[in-house]
Amino acid sequence: MSGALTDPAATPAIAVVVVAHGAGGYLEQVARSLAALTLKPRRVLVVDNASRDGAVDALAAAHPDVEVLRPGRNLGFAAGNNAAARAAGGCEWLALLNPDAFPEPDWLAALAQAAREHPECALIASRLDRATVPDELDGTGDVYHVSGLAWRRDHRRPVADGAGGGEVFSACAAAALYRRDAFLAAGGFDERYFCYFEDTDLAFRLRLAGHGCRYEPRSVARHVGSSTAGVESDFTIYHSHRNLVWTYAKNMPGALAWVYLPQHLLLNLLSVAWFCLRGQSRPILTAKRDAVRSLPRVLGQRRAIQAARRVESRELLRVMSRGRGAYVTALRRAAASLRGAR
Repeated sequence: MSGALTDPAATPAIAVVVVAHGAGGYLEQVARSLAALTLKPRRVLVVDNASRDGAVDALAAAHPDVEVLRPGRNLGFAAGNNAAARAAGGCEWLALLNPDAFPEPDWLAALAQAAREHPECALIASRLDRATVPDELDGTGDVYHVSGLAWRRDHRRPVADGAGGGEVFSACAAAALYRRDAFLAAGGFDERYFCYFEDTDLAFRLRLAGHGCRYEPRSVARHVGSSTAGVESDFTIYHSHRNLVWTYAKNMPGALAWVYLPQHLLLNLLSVAWFCLRGQSRPILTAKRDAVRSLPRVLGQRRAIQAARRVESRELLRVMSRGRGAYVTALRRAAASLRGAR
């Protein structure tokens, strides 16, 4: 890889974190990919979220250098990563990797290089290629629309047409690098989310705290996606659409929240109508009911988050997607699916 780190003294201490639940044979493929990395992580931590397929046990037997955390129950993606972040002492950075995301050899070296070149960033997004369609992108960082919707930039576009390196609103946590001190200071992922939208929420909070996020196209992982929950399963719809509301309510600065509230409400109404027409009224209605019921707690979180905010609303607006064309795109995406499973 052009420009890769070669000086060991300049290499940051990185812990690779994999949260596994029902990962099956993917875990061994991840382990082989990690073994081929040109830059070796200081630690590899695998969180066993109550897997029953024996994949984590097989991984531990075959790779004794991998550290396995066994909480004894399924913590979810959010709490599982938080547990690993707390356990990753001695490491400056956390490289999160899904068990169905297979990094190319220069994946970690490219992330480390980007982190060194852009110290203002506490979050670096990898390029995700579709594992099942090698010439198509799964994403080049994540877009956040002022209505509250988020999606993967360049999803299903040809790899050759993908965006170049630069600033993005957030990173898909299927393959991303987080500065550990910033991750912990922000409180990590919101564990009430369980899974879905927690990476957007954390990126939003990191931005409010003054940190940047950058996309690094040289850092490549091949991503299967939807390997556990399914893209439009009831589970995915419920958690994604509940957490979408929480993320907007917690993080959107007051001036922007009021200006774009009509778009947020319309997005939610159209999402409810769409999934009801598809025969999935139960998960979408339950999601919105639970989102509203939890608003007193979420607004309490909001007060603390906004009180600590270090950036102006116009700076946040600069990195959000907005405008009539972008809103039409957002509504079309909401009609098709929320964001796709991580």
